[in-house]
Amino acid sequence: MTISETREKVLSGEVQLNDIVNHYISRIETRNDEINAYVATDFEAAKKQAEEIQKKIDKGEAGKLAGVVLGIKDVISERGKKLTCASKMLEDFESVYDATVIERLLAEDAILIGRLNMDEFAMGSANEYTNFGPVKNPHNTNKVPGGSSGGSAAAVAADMAMATLGSDTGGSIRQPASYCGVVGLKPTYGRVSRYGLVAFASSFDCIGPLAHSVEDTARILDVIAGFDERDNTSSQKATGNYVDAALNPNKNIKIGVPEEFFGEGLDPEIKEGIESLLKKLEADGAELVPIKLPYTKYGIATYYVLATAEASSNLARYDGIRYGHRADKEEVLDELKKEEEALRQQFESATGDEKIALQEQLTKMDSALIRLYKKSRTEGFGQEVKRRIMLGTYVLSSGYYDAYYGKAQRVRRLIQDDYKKAFEKVDVIVSPTAPTTAFDIGDKLDDPVQMYLNDVYTITANLAGICGISVPAGTHSDGMPYGIQFMADSFQEEKVINAGRLAELHTK
Repeated sequence: MTISETREKVLSGEVQLNDIVNHYISRIETRNDEINAYVATDFEAAKKQAEEIQKKIDKGEAGKLAGVVLGIKDVISERGKKLTCASKMLEDFESVYDATVIERLLAEDAILIGRLNMDEFAMGSANEYTNFGPVKNPHNTNKVPGGSSGGSAAAVAADMAMATLGSDTGGSIRQPASYCGVVGLKPTYGRVSRYGLVAFASSFDCIGPLAHSVEDTARILDVIAGFDERDNTSSQKATGNYVDAALNPNKNIKIGVPEEFFGEGLDPEIKEGIESLLKKLEADGAELVPIKLPYTKYGIATYYVLATAEASSNLARYDGIRYGHRADKEEVLDELKKEEEALRQQFESATGDEKIALQEQLTKMDSALIRLYKKSRTEGFGQEVKRRIMLGTYVLSSGYYDAYYGKAQRVRRLIQDDYKKAFEKVDVIVSPTAPTTAFDIGDKLDDPVQMYLNDVYTITANLAGICGISVPAGTHSDGMPYGIQFMADSFQEEKVINAGRLAELHTK
């Protein structure tokens, strides 16, 4: 059932909240061992919430999301719950406050049932880089669900939640939505507060919903959107009428079709399916407008310079001293002592230049504190996080900052300008969400560049700070779903919701 259908049945007394909660508990108990979408659940708290909200329903005081059971990506803070970011670095960390989005969901009587698996610190495109083991695609458990919000998409696809929250830094809501056959909405940067979202790349990160329908994502966005004084990147622009855009879509829209997004690298079957869907929208009254986005071809390179630079800076705080995983201090001290003793013994028997070199080596030895930092971070971070920290540190280093980071910022502006010019002619821009359907688990772990290319159609929306939505567009001959993406200008979420609903009417 949709959110509105659920709420209607709950308010009428046809369905009790505890029945809804028990349904999802049963689904999680039945399927989660296989899918691995949830890393933590709190069924007792969900049941208690249901009892309290049922009393409000009986009094006629229920909120907009009464009856909605949600899962939350493990990168968004919930008071008293573990906030691990699927990393050993934070495996014992417990959040001391609620994120703004959590406060707003609870204020409208949403029921939160558990924490969802993800790529470590939201860095990945397959949900394989995780301390909890990979998430599996509910449509085929040999396939990845996409990432980094793979747990969020898989939970919806497997009916283990009515909807979920994910985060999107370069496509991490939309790409897994495509792979799992659900709807994923990325709001404009600044539309939804990031207060309580653990930072990966602060100028890219967005929180957004995943659900079974466009209308459901609109209803959740209606609750979580809006200004928050605790987030200095939060916009004060008025929110839109998102639900009306889903319920009463305008068919006479202009859809920009960029040649750059329908060329080499796109699966021919996905291309054919999307083009067929666009013809149906055109028959309904939409106008298809050929456009060009020439600088989007630099999107992947630009993103991975800027995002890794921001990640390097943001993740510097995890040192094992203030918080985060800390290596065994005694082991560090023992290693330092043994190394120092060995060098001193060599020094005693050395002569000439060798003695000078050993003296210099002794002088430059890392202190115990520096070694503790290094060992803690080496043990705490996984492979992909380390790769991105190293890349980011490199592009920010002396001698390379202007050549890489500075140049990438200038290209980012050119990409933004591409979109601004296009939106002067069209309402939305269309593309595939991903170039292929979900690939096999483990298939691209040894080739990070191929993994990064899965986000080729989604990354530029984050670079430009605009909004986007992925809606299921069909089923491939390999049995896996694929999505169509619509993007609109900043703070024009109604337009992507409108377009997404029109596409949904032809695919459901």
